[in-house]
Amino acid sequence: MMKLPVRVATLAIGLALVVVLLGGWTRLNDAGLGCPDWPGCYGTWVLPDDHTELAAAHPDALIDLRKGWIEMIHRYAAGTLGLLVLWLAVLGYRYRERAEYPSALSGGLLVLVVAQAIFGMWTVTLQLLPAVVTLHLLGGLSTLALLVVLRQRLLRAEAESAPTRSHPWIRVMFLALFIQLALGGWTSTNYAGWACSDWLYCHQDNHPGYDFSTGLNPFMAVGPNYEGGLLHADARAAIQVTHRAGALLLIFVSLLGTRALWRRPELRRGLAAYWSLLLVQVLLGVANIIWMLPLGLAVAHHAGAVAVMLALLHLNGRVRKPAGEINHGYAIAH
Repeated sequence: MMKLPVRVATLAIGLALVVVLLGGWTRLNDAGLGCPDWPGCYGTWVLPDDHTELAAAHPDALIDLRKGWIEMIHRYAAGTLGLLVLWLAVLGYRYRERAEYPSALSGGLLVLVVAQAIFGMWTVTLQLLPAVVTLHLLGGLSTLALLVVLRQRLLRAEAESAPTRSHPWIRVMFLALFIQLALGGWTSTNYAGWACSDWLYCHQDNHPGYDFSTGLNPFMAVGPNYEGGLLHADARAAIQVTHRAGALLLIFVSLLGTRALWRRPELRRGLAAYWSLLLVQVLLGVANIIWMLPLGLAVAHHAGAVAVMLALLHLNGRVRKPAGEINHGYAIAH
């Protein structure tokens, strides 16, 4: 019974990863408004090779076919992911009478994907309003995370494993990571990645100060075009240093969590992988500041955040398994 749902979930995880990375690629290429309408692009589902016809139909628009294609490819992938999540929801409804089947999670994922589509529309119609774009990013990451959790639960149900609960320190680490991901999204959507010129301080000379009340205020006026960001330097600097503080918080919480989890030998490899990715992510953040956010490093930093989340999800899947099953699998692996 579980083979088909597991396969669909695995396919959906792969596509969700592509969608999340494409979302970052779209945002970092300033292509969020590459299509001025939704769900199509300039009234069409497939952009033409030449923009002459579009320019005649939209004389007031500055048409950039490259940005339009980046946005449309992201939408194609997201739409296909939506169909896979719908398939999982149908399977969840079919097997809803089986107590071990995660039907509620399958249905919840469908609701989340529908909400994601709405936020995708608002991203365009509200012209990159930072709160909407940040929530859209967090929704994409949540979709990927919940698909991984769904697959883990399906595998446990297939193996007829006893239900377990997540370790408290894993949940605390997830909370710290979620805060940092939200701060990273807020930094990106407000174009505050280059607000500080020094990787250790913010500015060694001529420090502009910090305007936290403005920079961290999610309630902004609806109507203006937020492409490029509208906040002044003090507010953007406040966002940048808050994101750095979030990184320190995540490292501190991860140290405490590692201390509690390291006593279990079967988790040490997963912890080592998590820390390796976390340290690489810190180095990428520093490099982005030093070299003023080049596209390649910015994309790598976005992908690194996703990798850290997946490493923690993998660790969560390991720690949730019954102790005998974990030790047996560890012995086989070694």
